[in-house]
Amino acid sequence: MTAEQFREMALSFPEAIEAAHMGHPDFRVGGKIFATLGYASEGRGVLLLSPDEQHEVIGQHPEMFESVPGGWGRRGSTQVILKQIARPVLEAAMRKAWQRKAPKRLSKSRRVAKRSLRIRPARDSCGLGPT
Repeated sequence: MTAEQFREMALSFPEAIEAAHMGHPDFRVGGKIFATLGYASEGRGVLLLSPDEQHEVIGQHPEMFESVPGGWGRRGSTQVILKQIARPVLEAAMRKAWQRKAPKRLSKSRRVAKRSLRIRPARDSCGLGPT
């Protein structure tokens, strides 16, 4: 994954914008940062996850993610190792970071949209199960 691909993915989320923080690009929704690029070192991105989400992604993919050192890391800031990350893994983790920061109206509408795409089995005329 390149820095440009990370940027494109971050900007693909509804109402995501690019700004700057401490001289590095960041990605925001509703005025809140959900991801940064090149912070701490080049070739890295950072996702603002919850501590539980951070623990999960690092546990599942230790070659792709690391905790940011210090207090930020203890609060869930998670480094993404761009040369190691698989696109589907980053997309899922970035979605979590975006959802944590997105205004409720956006995160709810995204969940509703996903839910409405599920195909449900047809029910018989009594509503008791598949036909």
